[in-house]
Amino acid sequence: MATKENGVIELAASPASLPLEKQLRLAIDTIPGLVWTARPDGHIDFLNQRWLEYTGLTLEQATGCGWEVAVHPEDLPDLVAYWRSVLAAGMPGETEARLRRFDGEYCWFLFRGVPLYDEEGHLVKWYVQTTDIEDRKRAEALLTGEKQLLEMVARGRSLHDVLTALCGFLEATAPGSRCSILLYDPERKRLHSIAAPSLPASYTDFVNENGDCYDGPCGVAARSSEQIIAADIESDARWSRSAWRAVALANGLRACWSTPIRSIEGKVLGTFAVSFFEPGRPTEYHQSLIDQFTDLASIAIERSLKEEELCRSEAYLAEAQRLSQTGSFSWHPSSGEIVWSEQTYRIYEIDPSVKPTLELVRELVHPEDRLVFTQVVARAMTDGADLSFEHRLLLPSGAVKHLHVVARSQRDAAGRPIEFVGAVRDVTDLKLREVALNRVRAELAHVARVSTVGALTASIAHEVNQPLSGIVTNASVCVRSLSARPPDLSAATEAAKRTIRDANRAADVVTRLRALFRRKEVAQEPLDLNDAIREVLALATSEIQRSKTILRTSFDDVPRVIGDRTQIQQVILNLALNALEAMHGAAQGRRELVIETRPVGDDVRVDVHDTGKGLELENLERVFDPFFTTKNGGMGMGLSVSRSIIESHRGRLWAEPSTGAGTTFTFTLPRARVA
Repeated sequence: MATKENGVIELAASPASLPLEKQLRLAIDTIPGLVWTARPDGHIDFLNQRWLEYTGLTLEQATGCGWEVAVHPEDLPDLVAYWRSVLAAGMPGETEARLRRFDGEYCWFLFRGVPLYDEEGHLVKWYVQTTDIEDRKRAEALLTGEKQLLEMVARGRSLHDVLTALCGFLEATAPGSRCSILLYDPERKRLHSIAAPSLPASYTDFVNENGDCYDGPCGVAARSSEQIIAADIESDARWSRSAWRAVALANGLRACWSTPIRSIEGKVLGTFAVSFFEPGRPTEYHQSLIDQFTDLASIAIERSLKEEELCRSEAYLAEAQRLSQTGSFSWHPSSGEIVWSEQTYRIYEIDPSVKPTLELVRELVHPEDRLVFTQVVARAMTDGADLSFEHRLLLPSGAVKHLHVVARSQRDAAGRPIEFVGAVRDVTDLKLREVALNRVRAELAHVARVSTVGALTASIAHEVNQPLSGIVTNASVCVRSLSARPPDLSAATEAAKRTIRDANRAADVVTRLRALFRRKEVAQEPLDLNDAIREVLALATSEIQRSKTILRTSFDDVPRVIGDRTQIQQVILNLALNALEAMHGAAQGRRELVIETRPVGDDVRVDVHDTGKGLELENLERVFDPFFTTKNGGMGMGLSVSRSIIESHRGRLWAEPSTGAGTTFTFTLPRARVA
């Protein structure tokens, strides 16, 4: 005889001593599954011991149709209908339904029935096994819920909707629970409720009103970044002085499990709280749910924060583009598709509803720049090189805009351009300011050139007087030779030739002076610096000789530079005259003016050395400030204008102590590019 205690079958005799029928019944009762049999008409005539223990029913209560009371009311109609269809077909079948446990909790089971036929083909019995699939159904439900929540996130549903759905789903998965999610502001160190679908409003209002000093489990979890379990709110001493405790108990809450929601970097984003109306600690199942849903909440919150940040960035970018008059664009050469930002439409003065095309842009390009624009685009489509060029627009209103376009290409594995992403900037105002600045710079340069006349007066007089004296002398010789009897034609001819020579010398001096001191527009042209320096030294020869200064030059074979010849010569002349004046007090024989040129990388360098007393270290940079001078009676404009000229030619001008005595003024100019 068998007895049962705590689910364990105990036998009064060994199984082998029992009759075969009892042995079979014993085996069915002890297998770890719920088994029952039915007659051909579906009448339940046997249920094993496991089935009876699980449901809490007796065999008398469960046989026939009595078993139906253990099926969930929502599942019973479908289960009965399916069971009848299986009986009618006489074929195996299986379905799912929830079965009530002896303690009243429903769990999912798989019902699988198989018919037994005799040798003559008559159905004699049905055998049904009921298998617990609660874990599988939970896993499927969680997977479905997770998928739905992630779809809500991907579709851009509001954070409130996503987190409210998350709370509702966990409440459905863990009966009796009440869920809430609080967001944490790390700057203000404040919590506020964003989702609490089943909690009383008085409870969430308290949290929001006391978010900066919230002393409940969620507040502690946010500050400590650790899970806080309040298993029994009423008896837990940690909350005895907490204002939250009174509010929670007043709303019937007896347990609260709060878990911090962390970002990928580990920063606390908020808290996920599960509350109950009865005391208790989380089971392993509860903890797995909390971990899973906390991760989902983290994904949703981080996605929302990134979208907010992106929206702010886009707003800042749009405002920055508007203020800087810079628009962005993308261009796909293969399809011709062009995408413009809002500011780019403004720059081209085109309605945003119009689809931009390459042909549309080309029509707006100034006719004089259209060929260059076409060549740049064609080259970009061929070799995929990055773009950087300027051109003008001629708008229908007649206005002209100067644009600077830069773009970086993205290429495929074969090196073909896939897409160009770049920016277009309206530089019209900049161009107009450059024109005005060049005009002012030219005026200032002219003033500075004229100011050097006083320093060169003696040299000019000497240079001009010499040929003039020669002209007078040679003219007198010519007159005497022609007045002789007979006239000395040979002597007269030689005297006339010398007169022409001296006149040309005087004319050359005047031409060089006029070129140096006249006003004219800046002319950018290839320039040989060595020749330009020689012309300047020719003008200053008399001044160099008068100051008893030794001139030394060292001219390397340097490439040409691009610039305005007159302005560059003005800089050289100013540096040379400053060097001569700096050596005014030096002993005779120690006054040396050394001018050198040499190539340095992509630049041409010019050094002007003197052997004077030199400049104080603190004045090496100040001498380039307007109106700062170390000379008696100086205006303090020469070096300032000189630096402005060199910088306008994309070069540099600076001063440093010479090796030994004196100062070296150096400037560099970029070499001319070969087209």
